[in-house]
Amino acid sequence: MATTLIVNPYASRVTEELTAEVARAVRADGVLRTERAGHATELAASVEGGTIVVLSGDGGFNEVLNGVRPGVRVGFVPGGGTSVLPRALGVPREPVTAAHALAAGRARRISLGRANGRRFGFSAGVGLDAELVRRMEARGRDASGKRPGDAAFVATAARLLAERRARFDAEVDVVGHGRAAFVLVANADPYTYAGPLPLHATPSATWEGGLDAIGPVRVRARSLPRFLAYALTGRGLDRARDLVRIHDADRLELLCDRPLPLQVDGEDVGDVTDVVLECERAAVEVLVP
Repeated sequence: MATTLIVNPYASRVTEELTAEVARAVRADGVLRTERAGHATELAASVEGGTIVVLSGDGGFNEVLNGVRPGVRVGFVPGGGTSVLPRALGVPREPVTAAHALAAGRARRISLGRANGRRFGFSAGVGLDAELVRRMEARGRDASGKRPGDAAFVATAARLLAERRARFDAEVDVVGHGRAAFVLVANADPYTYAGPLPLHATPSATWEGGLDAIGPVRVRARSLPRFLAYALTGRGLDRARDLVRIHDADRLELLCDRPLPLQVDGEDVGDVTDVVLECERAAVEVLVP
């Protein structure tokens, strides 16, 4: 079975030396490099069989998931600063170690989500977290094309909370479930990582299940520490009365009071006033250690 390596040369940790080591580890029959946004989707769609291994960050992983053909397996080697998807799948953080682990690993079929038709591998969000993604992208890249790291993310989040005085009112209607200040949707746990720390916004979500969603009815400065504790521990959510919570859903619809940012897998996909979220169960085979 042929193995194609797709590489984002602009991902935070990717170098030519690393690319060569990963290619050897996975016994790649060919190496394809992305050249622009959306290119990984095109490259993945051109692979008609076998296995695709992706050396990238989460943006590149998302693009490949949106292009991969039925029957093609996919493996994810962490080449970005955070690389949530492979970490959530139990793949080692060190790229070469990860590549060897995938080469000796097994295949696992997982579900994916869709937000207005676009696939996501682990999460989507409307409102606060999407605004953070947008602000991080606005910081741009350095001369080598790399994005800012975790320290910049923390500073950006703190600035946003300070600007809003940690006050967020309900402006999203989760149709049939209530209203929320913002909504986080995932098909896995953890939802994301803050540096080394996993954030468990949707602790009941599983790779084989449907979509889980959570959204605070409102946020105030006094409630923020409690919400942060929920995210860090994944405990206490079932007792909270000021949260909209949904488990194992096949379809959700969100209606926004005003245009709000939408992110999928940590990528800004623009403003939306309505979002249809769907689960694509058993959508793709992925390599895991």
